[in-house]
Amino acid sequence: MLNALEVFTTVVVGVMVGVEFSVAFVINPILNALPGDSGQLGRAHGGRMLGAVMPVWYITSLVLVAVWVIAGWHHHGTGLVVTAGALLILSVIMSLLLLVPINNRSKTWTPENRPEDWKEQMNRWDRFHYVRVAVIIAAFALMVAALA
Repeated sequence: MLNALEVFTTVVVGVMVGVEFSVAFVINPILNALPGDSGQLGRAHGGRMLGAVMPVWYITSLVLVAVWVIAGWHHHGTGLVVTAGALLILSVIMSLLLLVPINNRSKTWTPENRPEDWKEQMNRWDRFHYVRVAVIIAAFALMVAALA
């Protein structure tokens, strides 16, 4: 049963990492290269869509990691999973303090109502997101190492 939990948790977190990585290094660069207002409209739509899904995904990942730690407390690799959980907590804190406020503003923007500094705000969001991606990749790597 513990093995199934470990694999399931690793897959859930791994897919989340993949989505966040693709936002940072595939989707946003594509949107940024679109002509006119298309990129900004696409980012606003992505902010609404992923802004609804990702909180559930992050919390589910944290709960699964916590259950893994509790269920496998005396097993090999638990310290790595605890550290991975701490990194996931850090990513949630970063999200709440740094990324969500920008996302909450940007998801309502249109070409008619966006602020003058909208590009600077998007660049700031991107920089914070790169750091968050690095943090969750590290958490994922620790989880995989705990399985080995």
